[in-house]
Amino acid sequence: MSNVETICALSTAPGIGGIAVIRVSGPQALEICDKILNKKISTKDSHTANHAWVLVEQEKLDEVVATVFKSPKSFTGEDTVEIACHGSVFIQQKIIEALLYAGAQLAKPGEFTMRAYLNGKMDLSQAEAVADLIASEGAAEHKQALHQMRGGFSKEINTLRDRLIHFASMVELELDFAEEDVEFANRAQLVKLLHEIMGVVNALIESFSLGNALKNGVPVAIIGAPNAGKSTLLNALLNEERAIVSEIAGTTRDTIEDYITLGGIKFKFIDTAGLRTTNDAIEKLGIERAYDKAKSASAILLMFDVNTTSAAELAAMRADVMEQAGQGKHIIVLANKVDHPDFDKANFEKQFADVKHLIFISAKNKLHMAELKEELMNTVNAGRVNSGQTIVTNLRHHEALTKAAQSLNEILIGTENNVSADLLAVDIRKTLYHLGEITGQINADDLLNNIFSKFCIGK
Repeated sequence: MSNVETICALSTAPGIGGIAVIRVSGPQALEICDKILNKKISTKDSHTANHAWVLVEQEKLDEVVATVFKSPKSFTGEDTVEIACHGSVFIQQKIIEALLYAGAQLAKPGEFTMRAYLNGKMDLSQAEAVADLIASEGAAEHKQALHQMRGGFSKEINTLRDRLIHFASMVELELDFAEEDVEFANRAQLVKLLHEIMGVVNALIESFSLGNALKNGVPVAIIGAPNAGKSTLLNALLNEERAIVSEIAGTTRDTIEDYITLGGIKFKFIDTAGLRTTNDAIEKLGIERAYDKAKSASAILLMFDVNTTSAAELAAMRADVMEQAGQGKHIIVLANKVDHPDFDKANFEKQFADVKHLIFISAKNKLHMAELKEELMNTVNAGRVNSGQTIVTNLRHHEALTKAAQSLNEILIGTENNVSADLLAVDIRKTLYHLGEITGQINADDLLNNIFSKFCIGK
């Protein structure tokens, strides 16, 4: 993508609306807008909103507000004009056509943010956070995207890189004085630093499971026997008739998925086929998919009919689900249909006293839904979400951090085995490269700048 051309595009959602905003950015942005407006906004001060008319073949097309942002104080770092017009699709198209005729080019996908990155207005991770912020659907997802866009994640990465660059420059310096057998980089201090950096990197890597769930929705599988009330529960949680409910066992033969937001965190609920022994090939396939969803879910809602299920049957079902889904899953046990006239809570609480995370509910009458939602929130590390700590939500960042951790481990092994400075330097450069991949700061000159700024080596 070149910064030579001036680009334009619709920045608001396509379609009819109250207003629409068309963004123009580049070296000729002001002059091009002068050609289509009845005022010379190139003479206006930066950060001013100017009333004007858009002219097409000297005829007034629309009354607009043109906001001027002069370089470098704009989103892209270039001269930028944002034209707020009425939201007619016809008007939008005509203004863009006029801009193109005046010399602008249509922007490519993401080009405004790309230019902001190329012009040093933000680093790569901040640029990626712009897309995450736009796509955020819950408070937690929004908070993490905003934290990253404001440079919180970049600051952590840059702090790690700066500390490692200092030692890297010491190791590089040793190579210049190899014949004099001088050691500038204290190996004990390097080992201490490596452990500290590895602790931070590993914590960021570990946070990805939570970050990925925040971004894509915390997956929760609803598992249980036929007619336990799984589809009714899904409908109750969503407040709509999303799944077919029937007295006929085995109605749900495939998975049904939908999302709700609880406490600012998006959850993805998955209604599954009832677990039972069957000769129906299609139902068998549905049961297999139910187990697959249980394996990939962060939490499992294990439902049973409290009026027809014994404690022994529940224990067997729970053991089966744990075996299929894997150990360590957070399982919330839901004793459903407590609205039945024969239900004796005291008796059943005694019968299921040993069951952990047990909640008595009526999915049909939406009883104790608040208690269930609170328990679901406990499956997510909400404390970390709300603490302001960095949570990795981007797969590319996770992969770069994983590679950085591997390189850090190689440095540590090399240091413990007293390998030569040149081999240590290679592994340190690899770590710096992988950390730099996250923010886009892949630059070997960092080492040179560090040496020249802090040491006089007589050259």
